Amino acid sequence: MKTIRRLIYGEVLAAIALVTLGFLALFLFFDLVDELQYLGKNNALSAATDIYQIKHALLYVALLLPNHLYELMPISVLIGTIFVMARLAQSSEFTILRTSGLGPWRALKLLLALGAVFVAFSFALGDYVAPASERAAQLLKARYQGKITIGQTGAWLKEKQAYNTFVVNVKALNPDNKMQGVQIYEFNNQGLIVSTTQAPLAVFAKGDAWLLQQATRVEFEVSSGLTPAGKGKESAKVSRSTLESLRWPTGIGAEMVSVALLKPDRMATIDLFNYVRHLDANGQTAQRYEIEFWKKVFYPLSCLVMVMLALPFAYLHFRSGGIAGYVFAGVMIGISFFLLNNVFGYVGNLRNWQPWLAAATPGLLYMAVSLGAFGWLVLKR
Repeated sequence: MKTIRRLIYGEVLAAIALVTLGFLALFLFFDLVDELQYLGKNNALSAATDIYQIKHALLYVALLLPNHLYELMPISVLIGTIFVMARLAQSSEFTILRTSGLGPWRALKLLLALGAVFVAFSFALGDYVAPASERAAQLLKARYQGKITIGQTGAWLKEKQAYNTFVVNVKALNPDNKMQGVQIYEFNNQGLIVSTTQAPLAVFAKGDAWLLQQATRVEFEVSSGLTPAGKGKESAKVSRSTLESLRWPTGIGAEMVSVALLKPDRMATIDLFNYVRHLDANGQTAQRYEIEFWKKVFYPLSCLVMVMLALPFAYLHFRSGGIAGYVFAGVMIGISFFLLNNVFGYVGNLRNWQPWLAAATPGLLYMAVSLGAFGWLVLKR
């Protein structure tokens, strides 16, 4: 059994590595072509020598490769495993392995063990390597092209404190972790605005606080009293002040703001979990981030589904040259899984489905197909 395991694992790993290298080379080429338009440009606030050159573009696209690898892993596992299983069936090697004692369930167990390795690799890649490299790529590009703009209107955050609620808007984030265009709106328990604070620049201070520089603060005060006739009277007062430096205590740390640099699907699982808890605690809609959280949980498990889909190809009877058609079918299955996984995420967000259901449905559908193919081609025939 050890010899059979070494044979199949060696063939499958080599095929998956070859398919992965081919896909990564293709993405590397496309990303590099897209970066050519920025060559020779630099940030107006940086030194004249800080020009975006070809070496910077190559480093930038290289930092994007871990995220591409994470997205392509289930497809690569499927195509590589199908190719090996189909080739073994075409050369009758798998028939010899079957006569040597490799039954259907033992073969499935063998491939699932290999799939579990890719599950662990995909989880580590998507949770630790890809978010860090994506953030490094964005900071590298911002060094030569200026600040990192967070969306069209900036990043919006909300925080409930002891007595009041704060809504915060950050327009951009500098590569040195300084925030630009900060606006803070303070509301009381009745939903009335209490104050607004604007600062062109802010930094994260120790002790859970922001340090706002050149801050302009506007306070709205409403007082009630009695007129000489004994009737109630309300008066409004607006006070405006400009401060060289203003310390704002808050639980919104650098990690919370930096998650806005990444799309939800490129955030680490723990960051998504903490961000969902923050949104729930402040009464904000977390549906989109909950779906992405469960997708991060279930997506690595799709490697197990892919090896299950590939096993029935070892029990097919091939004619000369027929293997290319089955490999092409594997490519189409992998692409359809990738598209369906994205579609269910958008549909689940629009239709307000249960987040775990929207994330798990594509994998469950393909698992049902793989089990059906395994039962019909392997067990019945």
